[in-house]
Amino acid sequence: MQTLSLYLYLVRLQLRTRLQYRANLLIGWVAQAFGYASVYGTIWIIASRFERLGGWVWPEIALMLGFHVLGYALGALFTFVQLRGMEELVRLGTYDTLMVRPVSPWAFLAFSGINIEYGGHIALGVGMIAWALPQLGIDWSVLTVAQLVASLISAALLTGATLTIIAAMALVLTRSRYLFGIYFDFWELSRYPLTIFALPLQLTLLSIVPLGYMAYVPVAALLGKPVPLIGAAAPFAAILAGPVMVVVAMLVWQACQRRYQGAGG
Repeated sequence: MQTLSLYLYLVRLQLRTRLQYRANLLIGWVAQAFGYASVYGTIWIIASRFERLGGWVWPEIALMLGFHVLGYALGALFTFVQLRGMEELVRLGTYDTLMVRPVSPWAFLAFSGINIEYGGHIALGVGMIAWALPQLGIDWSVLTVAQLVASLISAALLTGATLTIIAAMALVLTRSRYLFGIYFDFWELSRYPLTIFALPLQLTLLSIVPLGYMAYVPVAALLGKPVPLIGAAAPFAAILAGPVMVVVAMLVWQACQRRYQGAGG
């Protein structure tokens, strides 16, 4: 309980610091939202020109894009900016000081560096989902709502877990920032329907780099669309992908930390 209180205190402290410059924060939110909206506008033009993209019409794609950016933002809120600098923490020896503190180094980094600059992502994601859902004729029920919420939470967990795994590599390799570039290459692909890609890439995004579970699988399952290689298991896979990746990330982090030899390594 005391540890939880400490984490909440770190979050409040970071929020108070960020909110000291509200105008700057708001401008950042708007700029980020417009940046993503311009990319989505290009996808809208392509979908409108060809009517369907991989068998998906624009409202379905809009739902997937909103789901994708919202799930990413909720996960990256606690992980991306904080863990992107892991190689610097390792190289300069700063990580050594975190290991002697009476809290988990990962938890300290995550909660003390919470990044509310993802407000633009969240607003855009919520807006696109709110616009798309009424146009899709989904037969809503308690189970359907639960599936939507659980899949979104899973997408956020998947994001945080994947970024954690990448950051953990710095404890062994010292350098890991280049892996974030590779991650975002696949992340950009995962905002499209997987059916537009060749089978090997579909398999990659559903197994080796499982970013297909961020938006495509959960939205396809919600809309009743067939999902290659998974089929009827898609709703369960969409919900379980995040928690499974969290377990994998915990094991990877612990294994890398055991092999960590300090800045002089």
